Formats: sequence, C-alpha cells, structure tokens
Amino acid sequence: MAGRYAPRPTRTTVRGGETGVPRAVVPRAVVPSPATAAHTRRWTPKGPFDLGLTLGPLRRGPADPAFRVTPDGAVWRATRTPEGPGTLRVALRGGVVEAQAWGPGATWLLAQLPVLLGELDEAEAFEPRHRLLAHAHHHRPGLRLLRTGLVMESLIPSILEQKITTEEAYRAWRILLRTYGTPAPGPTAGLGLHVMPEPRAWSLIPSWEWHRAGVDNKRASTILRAVKVARRMEEAAAMTPADARARLELIPGIGPWTSAETVQRSNGAADAVTTGDVHLPGIVGYALAGNRDADDAEMLRLLAPYEEQGQRHRAARLVLLSGRTPPRRQPKMRRTNIADW
Repeated sequence: MAGRYAPRPTRTTVRGGETGVPRAVVPRAVVPSPATAAHTRRWTPKGPFDLGLTLGPLRRGPADPAFRVTPDGAVWRATRTPEGPGTLRVALRGGVVEAQAWGPGATWLLAQLPVLLGELDEAEAFEPRHRLLAHAHHHRPGLRLLRTGLVMESLIPSILEQKITTEEAYRAWRILLRTYGTPAPGPTAGLGLHVMPEPRAWSLIPSWEWHRAGVDNKRASTILRAVKVARRMEEAAAMTPADARARLELIPGIGPWTSAETVQRSNGAADAVTTGDVHLPGIVGYALAGNRDADDAEMLRLLAPYEEQGQRHRAARLVLLSGRTPPRRQPKMRRTNIADW
C-alpha cells in the first residue's frame, strides 16, 4: 500500500476478486449473531491469508443474495451442498479462521472449509516473470485460489454473464435467486441471504420470468439443458480441470469462456485462463506488453511463461488486481434490458 490509504477497488480489481472485508470488530448487535450455530470449526492457514481476496470470486455483485460481508469482518455465504442448503459464516481472527454453519449442509461446508479457502492451492509454484506481476504478487501474499467443490453454483451465473454487461448479469442473478431461491438457514434474516434454487426449480421457471430478469432465450435454454444433467455436471468437481471443462462443454451453449470461469471456482484451476473474453486480452496485453489491442492468441503468448507452472489463471488474476488497464477510448458497452422490449 502506497501512502496512508489503500487505493479504492476498481471494476477491474473487483473482477480479480478484490472484496473488502472490514478488520474492525463492531458490537454484535450490529450484525447477526453467530452464537446459535450448531456447527463450528477453527482452522489455521499456512502462511499469509487474505479472506476477501480468496472468497471474492464467489461474489456476483455488491448485492449478491448468496454472499454478504458484514461490518464485523465476516463473510457469509449461502449455497446448496450435496447434503442440502447451508449457510457458512467465516471470519479471520488473529490468523485463525473461525467458521460457523447452519442448515442440512452445515457439516459438509465445515468439512470442506480448508479446501474452500485454498488449502490445496499450490501458490508457491508461481514464479513471476514480469515486474508488474512480481509487484502485485508481493503486495497480495494472502491470495489463495479457492475450490468450492460445487459446479452448478458457479456454472449458472457464468452462463448468465455470457455476452452482456456484468451489471445486467448481476441483476438477473439477484432477481432469480430472490424469486425462486429459498431463504438461507441460520440467523440470516437481516442479511437477505438466499440459497439458489434446486435443479428442478430452475427447470420450472416460466419463460416470461426469464424475460423479466433480462435473460434471453439462448442463455435460459443453456441453463435448462445444464440443470437437466445437474448430477453429471457436479461430478466434474472431482475431475482434473481439463476433464471437468470437457464435461461442461458437452452442453450446447457452454464454451471455453464459461467452462473456464466455472472450474476456476469449483476446481481451483490455477491454469484455466479465460479465453473468449471481450476485455481480458486487452487488459493483459496492455499490462504486460503495452498492447491494448491484444487478442486471445497474444494473451496466451504473454502468459506462456506461466503455463509450465500451471499458473496462467493466477497470473491473469494478478494482472487484474494490479489495476493497470488501458485508458478508455470508447463508450462502455451499452446496457440492454430485454425486459423493456
């Protein structure tokens, strides 16, 4: 951090997973109390650990109904596990992770806690070959690549994000979860947390409700095809990233962009660099070579030194977290809301 204050997050650094988690502890009356948790666990990470950077990629916008950060420095997450819905509260106190969980999925969530928080991430394998990445890596030693072990919770929002602005995708995710999801178990009434719908509930959403949420027929149809084989999709979490991506891409409408964005979260895929993105090649190209017009081929060439390390996704995330982006020279992508058509 240069100077007295840390730089404010930007659109680019937020995409890299930057999520602010307060360090100050406030009176418990301000936030939901975790005292009623039936399941608790403490875990000590090895080396530096940043809770916000690690869990940040799971957040789908500042009002994500499945993700909340509270003023007491805790991250709350609502999800659907193999054992049912569950709520997880995670906080970092004195270098120790304190976690509480509620609901049928509580035991599963706490059993998976170290893996979720990057215990299997081989961060030491990353050796920066560019000055910018060395600087970003040095200033974010607590970055760990998470691994949820859950596919559908990352696959569906990734499909929603195909070829539209992030604001539109976040809006669709909010509407669909609040309308068809279920309230998260535990003391979450003040947080508005919702667990995403089960596969059958997704399949029963009427066409006009997809339209109201701003989701076109192509993306809605892709989600409906995926939820029909949700069990097979979830099996990909136990595969190698390459095999997992191949499994996901068997579904029409799921291509390399969507599969990469999914396995980065579900499988902790450190080398699954996202291709087919509108902005990422130009950001990487500008940051590493001053080439704002870089395409996928040029981006992969610049990231090639990290391929043998199996760390191209980490390198791309560090580029995003560096905040070095080309100056804007054209208007932002125009927002469209098909619900207004």
